[in-house]
Order: sequence, then structure tokens, then C-alpha cells
Amino acid sequence: MKLIRPIAALLSAIIIAFTVAACAPTEKTEGTGGYIDDSVVTTKVKAALLGEKTIRSTQITVTTFKGRVQLSGFVRSQDEARAAVDVTKTVEGVRSVANDLIVK
Repeated sequence: MKLIRPIAALLSAIIIAFTVAACAPTEKTEGTGGYIDDSVVTTKVKAALLGEKTIRSTQITVTTFKGRVQLSGFVRSQDEARAAVDVTKTVEGVRSVANDLIVK
């Protein structure tokens, strides 16, 4: 009986340690907080693009990973692509922008 409590406490500590370690970010994956931050940046970029009438934003996909925003999809011209990149760079939380937009 005296061993049950220490063993239970040890097992609980091990389970908690593994749970916390599983949520930690790595170079290629995000932790929970990073994922939420990137979701907020993505939403802000989409809203900023929607606010620009010269950009056909419904054809642009926005993906964010650790503050790096990737724009992909189709635009009508190089000017529209540049405008999308410029608008994206103004959004708080954006560290860099990858322009993978295709002129159609």
C-alpha cells in the first residue's frame, strides 16, 4: 500500500511530461500557441486582401506558418500580384511573404 502512492505520482509526472513535450514546437511543426497565432495572421491577411477592391482576393489562398505567409492562386496581372504582396506585408504578425501567385 505504501508503494502505490509514489508509483501513481511517478506515473502521473511521466504522463504530464510527455503531454507537455507533445505540444512543444519544433522546426517543422508548431505548438498550440503558434498555430493559433498563425491562424490569426491568416485571417487578418484575408481580411486585408478583401478590403482591396483592385485585388480579386477570392482567387487567392493564404497559408501561414510561423509568421511566413504564402500567397497562392490566380491573379489577373503582375500588378495585382504585387499589390497582394504589398497589402500582406502591412499586416501585423507577417514576418515574410512567399509570392506563389500565377498570372492567369
